[in-house]
Order: sequence, then structure tokens, then C-alpha cells
Amino acid sequence: MSHKAGFVNIIGNPNVGKSTLMNAFIGEKLSIITSKAQTTRHRILGIVNGEDFQVVLSDTPGIIKPAYELQESMMDFVKSAFEDADILIYMVEIGEQALKDEAFFNKITNSKIPVLLLLNKIDTSDQAQLETQVQLWAEKVPNAEIYPISALEGFNVKEVFLRLVELLPESPPFYPKDQLTDKPERFFINESIREKILIHYKKEIPYAVEVETEEFHEEENIIRIRSVIMVERETQKGIIIGHKGSALKRVGTEARKDLEKFFGKQIHIELYVKVNKNWRSNQNQLKRFGYNQR
Repeated sequence: MSHKAGFVNIIGNPNVGKSTLMNAFIGEKLSIITSKAQTTRHRILGIVNGEDFQVVLSDTPGIIKPAYELQESMMDFVKSAFEDADILIYMVEIGEQALKDEAFFNKITNSKIPVLLLLNKIDTSDQAQLETQVQLWAEKVPNAEIYPISALEGFNVKEVFLRLVELLPESPPFYPKDQLTDKPERFFINESIREKILIHYKKEIPYAVEVETEEFHEEENIIRIRSVIMVERETQKGIIIGHKGSALKRVGTEARKDLEKFFGKQIHIELYVKVNKNWRSNQNQLKRFGYNQR
């Protein structure tokens, strides 16, 4: 029996629903989702296996004009998504008119591989607006197949996935059939903690934060975790901790609940906060945290 496999890379502006879509395809929460822009910083692979296919999905950071080193690295992840894709998903939301980076947009419109343009969040629109938007994007990206979807509500998600499988090239699987992602456990611990910080803190705080898991000990009935939250300034450290540690405790409690679902085990988590000055602009620090792979 023939087998299909390939890389399906999802790109688009910040906050259009890329992570929600990938999680919907996989049925697992691999990418963090919040209402804030620039939630995804890395390129995250999620693998969906069938008897005769393997879809390797890739969630990428939203396309922005970089303002500092960390954002430059995030855009490098997007560039790499063009290089190894067998199918490209370009995701836009209702009301959107253009991609923020013209060079990326030109790559999409001149793509030699199949492009699926997904018009997301149609649950927030009416029929007239939807028809106008479909026409607009059909003119802008004539090489794309257009699918109106709602990643959040699951509308048309299955249909899009079946189309992806149809378009896959014949190939043996790239990863073992029981593998869900290319990232290690510690990555998802870090991301779960960072998601809670994005939800509960305002202004610059979430963007100045990086999380590093220093200890991960898995026992028969419990996983013991020690993670450090890095911030850039002393004032940010105080805000993260909160009055008598209350804010930090909330982050730990919510992350623990999510991680217990993810790992299917009891979790004991210890959180600490450290100052790591200007890490977002420091090449060595960015490499340490898995960015700047140039």
C-alpha cells in the first residue's frame, strides 16, 4: 500500500488563529493560545498519523516587522517554513486586507507548491462580508485554494485536513508513527508557564519573559518540575511575583493543572524568578533559549 507524507507549514499575521488551527488538527494543545499578539515564538511541529499518511504540521510566529533580536529570530523561523514546505497554509482572518511583509507575500503568490488560503473567524462575519473577502483574496492570491473556516468552532477544519492528505506527496513517514511533536517535554512546560504569564500580566511584562525548566524528574506517579522565569529588570521580577507571591502562585497552579492533563500524571512544580538583563537582544542568551539558529 502506498504511503503519503509531507510538511504542511502554517503562516500568517499575528493572532489570525494559526495555533488554534494546528491544535484542532492534532487534537492536542501543542501551541499556546492567547488573545495577545506574538504568542508563538518558535516553529513548533505537530504530527498527525494515519495508516497510510503522515502530516507534519508546522506552527510559526505571526509575521511582523522585527524591532529587536528576538523578533529577528522569530522571523527566521517563518523564512525556514517556506524552505521545506510540501504544502503551504496561508491563514488570514475576516476583515484582513494584506500580509504585513511584502516579501513574504510575494513568496506565497509565486509559490510552486500547493497553497491553501484559509479565511478564518467566519463565525464573526455575515454572508455578504464573507463573499467580499473571498473575492478579494481570490484576486490577491490566484494560485491558492480558498477555504472559509472557523478554527475555534471547528467549521470546515476536517474538510481542509482531508484536502491536505490528498495533496501530500508519496513518501515514507519522516517520524515514528507514535510521535506527536519534535519538541521535548521541557519545551511544553516552558510554554504552559509562559501562556499563563501572557494571560495574567499586562503591557511589556509577557514579552520580556522567557521560561527555562532546570529540573524534570519523572517518577511512577508524579513528575517533579523546577522552572525559572527570566525577566529583564528587577521591577518586572516584583510584578511577576506579586504581593506575598500571590501572582506567581496563580501562574504555577494554572500551569500545573494544564500539565497534569498533558502528561496524564500528578505534577509538582516549583517556580522561581530571575533577572536576565536584556536577554531579548543578547545573541548568546537567544541561542541558549533555542532562538537565533542562524
